[in-house]
Amino acid sequence: MALEAKRPTMSNSRRGFYVRMKLLHKHAGPQQQEKKKNLCFRYYKCLLWFSLSLYFFSSYFITHKPIPLSRTQDSKSKTVVSRTLFESSNSTLNQQNKNVNRGLLKDLKVYIYELPSKYNTDWLANERCSNHLFASEVAIHKALSNSLDERTFDPYEADFFFVPVYVSCNFSTVNGFPAIGHARSLLSSAVNLISSNHPFWNRSQGSDHVFVASHDYGACFHAMVCFESLSKPSRVSKFDVYTVYHLFMCFLIWVLAFSCVFVKEERAAEGGIPEFLKRSIILQTFGVKFDHPCQDVENVVIPPFIPPESVQTTLEKYPLTGRRDIWAFFRGKMEVHPKNISGRYYSKKVRTVIWRKYSGDPRFYLRRHRFAGYQSEIARSVFCLCPLGWAPWSPRLVESIALGCVPVIIADGIRLPFPTAVRWSDISLTVAEKDVADLGTLLDYVAASNLSAIQKNLWAPDVRRALLFNDRVQEGDATWHVLSALAQKLGRPSRTGRLSNQ
Repeated sequence: MALEAKRPTMSNSRRGFYVRMKLLHKHAGPQQQEKKKNLCFRYYKCLLWFSLSLYFFSSYFITHKPIPLSRTQDSKSKTVVSRTLFESSNSTLNQQNKNVNRGLLKDLKVYIYELPSKYNTDWLANERCSNHLFASEVAIHKALSNSLDERTFDPYEADFFFVPVYVSCNFSTVNGFPAIGHARSLLSSAVNLISSNHPFWNRSQGSDHVFVASHDYGACFHAMVCFESLSKPSRVSKFDVYTVYHLFMCFLIWVLAFSCVFVKEERAAEGGIPEFLKRSIILQTFGVKFDHPCQDVENVVIPPFIPPESVQTTLEKYPLTGRRDIWAFFRGKMEVHPKNISGRYYSKKVRTVIWRKYSGDPRFYLRRHRFAGYQSEIARSVFCLCPLGWAPWSPRLVESIALGCVPVIIADGIRLPFPTAVRWSDISLTVAEKDVADLGTLLDYVAASNLSAIQKNLWAPDVRRALLFNDRVQEGDATWHVLSALAQKLGRPSRTGRLSNQ
């Protein structure tokens, strides 16, 4: 092998050197070597593109279930206003909503578009759709639909218009993770439908329309594809020929295109927020305190979804004031070698530092594998570590608070939900990413000083209530605070200016 330094022919302002590697063979001349190299490169490219095309084309038919014609025939007809979406709760709506304190929400009215079922309720055929960590899109829709106080059926008296589109329920057949590659097209289709059948979107260019984006990077609607899926294996309920095929194709593409692995945040930021959503209001789990393309839109940061039933069941077995025999807890992905094949660092190496330094410390209960009963571990813990992953937010934050474990937030610049309602500095600890190696010392200090005060604040019922979604709006719950945040936007010059121009 020989290295040849060569100056390329360029203008003076762009001069530089590059290094070209040559494989020399005693029986092959330079021209013959060049032909073989070009032929090999062309073959490599053809194989790569063929594999990618075959994978994505076939995956569409494998992972996308066709929607029955009978359920989509009304997509071309005018959207019809209905009194309620969830018929099962109709009989108790009036009695239930008497318990909601209007207070801050006085006179606020939200109109809910009734879209064809392919945009939302068809996805509920998979029961996971309504109880996984991205399910706030379902929970908010359901709570608003069950509210006769804040909901209006007259769109002309509405302050806001809620567009119920579920984009997180297309679960991968291989690893079970939500695949949201269809999100932009589904949302675009919904916007086209409502703007064609109603005057309200066009009246305000969508500025009074509300969407939910409960994904890693909010309204950028980006998720890792098979590369991340392979790095996070999980059990498959049915290991059939399609699963084998999917895994094989992912492996083949990985081998061929290892230098082109997607970097999640950069890819999300590059794609940005869809243009048609940039004037709307986004309810999203992603939020940071600095400029970021994925929050370059009017937004409200909301908590990830945790089923309140599971929290209640755990608390019945492990009361808030019960014995906590785990000092510091974390269960989740922790890379031993964080620099992945793309050259990037998962969790900015934070989780790796935690594992390397504290996995041998008996005070730290660290686990790298999944466990269905992990909520019982949280309920037995004093401190629960909440480090960033690909994105800064994590469902651990809500689970920790709901189960009385002091959250230790390790995610620089994270913007937390409902800061006017939840006094985060009184119920949690924030550790800078650069200080994670000193985590043990910091926790020792808190345990010896003001731990009791933090726990007293944390265990207050209104704190837990503020971060949990319910089937109907309850005063002080997560949907109630979403409506409160929307109510505070009324009358803003930036918003009234948009409407007054119509």
